[in-house]
Amino acid sequence: GSGVRIAMRDLEIRGAGNLLGTGQSGHVAAVGYDLYVQMVNEAIAELNGEVTTEPEEIVLELPAPAFLPPDYVEREDVRLDAYRRLAAVQTSVDVDDIALEWVDRFGAVPPPAAALLQVARVRAECVRTGVTSVTVLKNSTMAGPGLMAHISPLRLPQSKQLRLARLYKGAVYREEEQELRLPVRGGPGIAEDLIAALGELVPLAEVSASSSSVSQAQSA
Repeated sequence: GSGVRIAMRDLEIRGAGNLLGTGQSGHVAAVGYDLYVQMVNEAIAELNGEVTTEPEEIVLELPAPAFLPPDYVEREDVRLDAYRRLAAVQTSVDVDDIALEWVDRFGAVPPPAAALLQVARVRAECVRTGVTSVTVLKNSTMAGPGLMAHISPLRLPQSKQLRLARLYKGAVYREEEQELRLPVRGGPGIAEDLIAALGELVPLAEVSASSSSVSQAQSA
């Protein structure tokens, strides 16, 4: 794959040119190749009259040491690209692919990078369940010390609210705001608790069934 990497680097340095005109110079390095291609695709879609929808922004604020150490990924542009890819994951399979790539390219994943992959898996669960905000703060309730995750929006029917009360002591669900407040552990346990809770309260089978029902209704 070295030939491909050399060609991609040359493309970033010299530019791809004006793909819709006669110009033969560009500034791909200013925005990154993937973003450049995305911008071109959006411009083409706009010219064709196609409607494009912006992906929902997901905000994750987790007090955990999750990052790529410079001694693990030395090149800054490669680290930035890795962060960008993690911020765009849609499924846990995407995260697994990135993790395998890191092991292949850089070696065994150190703890801070492993924590970063776990945060990406939380993001994948948010994409799957429709959650757009996860903020972990110090627990200021009577439930005791620790951390409390504020998760929204998350719609839980009455049966799931009963299940929540049974499985997660100290958890609070605000139905009007569609916000779940969930006690979580510190350190790496934060991401693990969030992934487990979302998987337990919104199983994959239910999301698939809901998506299928929406598709059938739209077809009808």
